[in-house]
Amino acid sequence: MRILYFADIRFPLERANGIQTMATCHALAERGHDVSLVVRPDTHKPARDPFEYYGVTRTPRLTVEYAPASGPSLARRVGYLAFAAGRAAGTTRADIVMTRDLTVASLLLRLPSRPPLVYESHGYSPDVTAALPTLVSTARPPSASKLARLARRESLVWSRAAGYVTITHGLATSLVGRFGARPRLAVVHDGARLPGTTETSPAVSMAAPSEVTVAYSGHLYPWKGVDVLLEALARVPAVRAIVIGGHDKEPDLARLRAHAARLGLEDRITFTGLVPPADVAGCLSKADIFVLSNPASVISSHATSPLKLFEYMAAGKAIVASNLPAIAEILTNDINAVLVEPGDAEALAAGIRTLAADADLRNRLGDAARRDVAEYSWKRRAERLEALFTEVLATAR
Repeated sequence: MRILYFADIRFPLERANGIQTMATCHALAERGHDVSLVVRPDTHKPARDPFEYYGVTRTPRLTVEYAPASGPSLARRVGYLAFAAGRAAGTTRADIVMTRDLTVASLLLRLPSRPPLVYESHGYSPDVTAALPTLVSTARPPSASKLARLARRESLVWSRAAGYVTITHGLATSLVGRFGARPRLAVVHDGARLPGTTETSPAVSMAAPSEVTVAYSGHLYPWKGVDVLLEALARVPAVRAIVIGGHDKEPDLARLRAHAARLGLEDRITFTGLVPPADVAGCLSKADIFVLSNPASVISSHATSPLKLFEYMAAGKAIVASNLPAIAEILTNDINAVLVEPGDAEALAAGIRTLAADADLRNRLGDAARRDVAEYSWKRRAERLEALFTEVLATAR
């Protein structure tokens, strides 16, 4: 198949959006499809090579195209949308168009002539946008007109997209409840790059309780729950921690460093700051327990498929995670993780204590998680998307 993937982001992008986009497109290319990924130019000087930045092998079947979008934010957005419309309707046609950008999807669906479009949803946009000021430090409250505009776009894309992907079963159920049933709807979780095969030996944890290190990897927005992790660490004095991620130009890293200082954690916690995606696995290898501490929110309860979750599983170490519906689609308490009450620092501390005191339990849960993640490799994700694309094309004929 010839797949045209639109991502209105500067590229490469440090955030999960960029990592997931590159991994998905690369996995589809590895399955023999010709993938054109249309993005905005990198703002770094000199521009970074996305294959090197994300640590993936270069393949001739994946082409990264840069839309000529420059200037202020609005000009870049308009420039990208104009380029996307021309690219989708141009003479160099694709078999399938895919995007996870609601505005791009709604624009392309209005074109009189274009390939079938598959949209990937990461949440009902009006609800996510309305909640963002309480979840992300830099977000501003949206206007009522913006929320109404997003709702109209959601309805249009649900009804007219040739194929529709959600990243959790909970999100699919919510959208069906809101809009009614639709054909060619697939639940396709995110994934991870697997280190070797599932037959290799598990990562055995031999640390004594006094030497145990927990790790968190990802962005530091309030809805990610790193604040809860710090409060939990204050209750478990024998444990050290590594927090991997965070932008120096955003307020969250400084906020959490200050919070750690107030809690007296400076000697037990390391903040790495932003780490290139290809280096995250090396940082995680220094830990014995991985933490996924999201409190309940409009995003994390039903509409998140965290990349860190699958990276944790692939690393083969024990996981303690919030018992949220979206997380529980992948993890099961005492089978491949310890699940705790979301947003509860004492419950998280108890989970960390349990794992810190029991190396055998850490090894058992880590081994199970590592086996289970085989179903959530990027290759498996590409296979599931390919099945949906095939169904879409069969219907379009």
